[in-house]
Amino acid sequence: MTLRERFRRRFARHGNFVADQRGISAVEFALILPVMVLIYLGGFELMQALSLNRLVALTASTVTNVTSQYTTISASQQMPDILNSSSQVLSPWSTANAKVVVSGISISSSGVAKVAWSQAIPASAERTVGATVTLPAALDTPGGFVVMGETTYAYTPMIDFIKMGTISLYSFDYMLPRASTTINMTT
Repeated sequence: MTLRERFRRRFARHGNFVADQRGISAVEFALILPVMVLIYLGGFELMQALSLNRLVALTASTVTNVTSQYTTISASQQMPDILNSSSQVLSPWSTANAKVVVSGISISSSGVAKVAWSQAIPASAERTVGATVTLPAALDTPGGFVVMGETTYAYTPMIDFIKMGTISLYSFDYMLPRASTTINMTT
């Protein structure tokens, strides 16, 4: 008996098992399902992060824009309202993970930019008054004044299947005062 005949006899009782196509779709689906779920969840997390990153940038721009419209701003009356507006911009995301800072940057006649005043939510995120700041060359004009808004958000993915942990999203914006050459901070 040849090897070929032995093979035929052994597998003859299984019929056309090798040629049978009836369950192939279920097997293919079972193999591709984990990959499809991974792509779907990864796309979901990516869209969540991109959406939040856009809101972080919008928050920095909004608080800077509103602040730049004042000639004098009150630290106890107007500034808390401006900073609290960030919760509306960041909605539906919680502001518990956000830090929003608005600073007035004064540029000396020698071209050194320093923090003239700073307000933040939470207050611990404020910039130190008198600290030197590096500005873009286009804004660093001697004797000028710039409003700087910053937003930082500690984003933790809902489904952290890649184990990236918390991601820090950050955005900043600069604007020149609109109604005057400088913006003074009162108490």
